[in-house]
Amino acid sequence: MDQIYVTQEGLDRMKAELAECKERTLSAAEAIEHARSFGDLRENAEYHAAKEQQAMLHARIRDLEDKVARAVVLKDGDFEADKAYVGATVRVLNKKTQKEAVYVLVSPVEADIASGKISTQSPVGKALLGKQAGDTAVADIPAGKIEFEVLEISR
Repeated sequence: MDQIYVTQEGLDRMKAELAECKERTLSAAEAIEHARSFGDLRENAEYHAAKEQQAMLHARIRDLEDKVARAVVLKDGDFEADKAYVGATVRVLNKKTQKEAVYVLVSPVEADIASGKISTQSPVGKALLGKQAGDTAVADIPAGKIEFEVLEISR
C-alpha cells in the first residue's frame, strides 16, 4: 500500500468529493427503486441505467476512500525550500519558445493541467523534480525534448 503525497488542499478536495458521493448513494438507490416499479427488469432501460450509475458511484467511493487512507499531507519542512518538490510552485522559461510558464507540482491524484497543476509523474514534472533556480530541466515528451530553465521556486 503505497503512500500518496498530497497537499492539504488536495486532501480536503478528495474528502469533500467523497462526502458528496456518499450523499448521492441514497438518491441512486431511490432511482433504482423507482425504475423497478416500471415492471419487467430484463427490458427496463431506466433500471439498468440506474444500476450502472450506482455501480460507478460505489467504484468512485472505493477509489476515494483508498486515496484518502493512503494520503500523506506534505508540510513545508518536508523538503528543501529551494528545490522543486511536490507542493512547489515552479516558474520556468521554455528555452525554445522563450515563453514563461508557472507550474505547481502535485501528486497524480491532484493533477489539473487547466489550473497549472502538473503531476510529478508527468514528463515535465519528473524533469523539474529536485531542480533549483538556475538549473536546466529537459523533459522528454512524445513530441521530442523540451528544455526549461528554472527561474523561481516558491511554496
